[in-house]
Amino acid sequence: MFRLVLSDIDLLKNSLPVIADIIDEGVFHFDHNGISLLTPDRAMVSVVDLKVLSSAFDEYKVEGTVSLGLNMANVAAVLKRAKSTDKLVLEYGKGDKLKFILEGSGRRTFEIPIIETKTEKPPVDQLAFEGKVELDTGIMEEGIADADVIGDAVVLEATEHDFKMRAKGDVSTAELHLTKGEPSLREIKVPKAMKSQYPLDYLKKMIKAGKLSKHLLLEFGTDYPVRLSFKSLDKMSLSFILAPRVSEE
Repeated sequence: MFRLVLSDIDLLKNSLPVIADIIDEGVFHFDHNGISLLTPDRAMVSVVDLKVLSSAFDEYKVEGTVSLGLNMANVAAVLKRAKSTDKLVLEYGKGDKLKFILEGSGRRTFEIPIIETKTEKPPVDQLAFEGKVELDTGIMEEGIADADVIGDAVVLEATEHDFKMRAKGDVSTAELHLTKGEPSLREIKVPKAMKSQYPLDYLKKMIKAGKLSKHLLLEFGTDYPVRLSFKSLDKMSLSFILAPRVSEE
């Protein structure tokens, strides 16, 4: 049914284990365009949207469209055994197993079971974000780590001139402030001031995908979901959508 060969295995090593921290299982779709996954977490607080383009692969042969349900912990466990210098071969016939072959110092083969799983397709196409902010991934990592010292949520604020991340505890606060024109704030398009609060436990997991890209795109609005997008040009995109935590602030 398909055979895929990938030399740049870090694309999957740096994405699928991160996804496995957020969702338990998902349905992967394989077609001539590439691999896609669009799945909410069990709590319906976040959505994972993954696309790996066929152009990212050294060899990409798929017969029609194939959809496979996979346990994400199983997938992550295999990829954690891979070295960055390994070549990955994915093979699937008509059975109930997906084969992972790691070619490097020898040839290592893993088979993981296909599972029956049903996930409703989240209506992400209906989202209309008020504005967007593109910044260096590293500064976002710092902002999340700073906020984690203070509390369990972070407030994102943006105007046409600046972007802030704020956290507030019982007696302590933390703030990251970036002004338009600073190198780490690459782009800001905000027609009107917007502000929303989000749970840090999810953001701490999502930002681990930062190894995929030096830059991160944030799209959000006032008391509205946020979308974090990481892209590797002509290879893949990984986005996370996170529901806001309504604040009484």
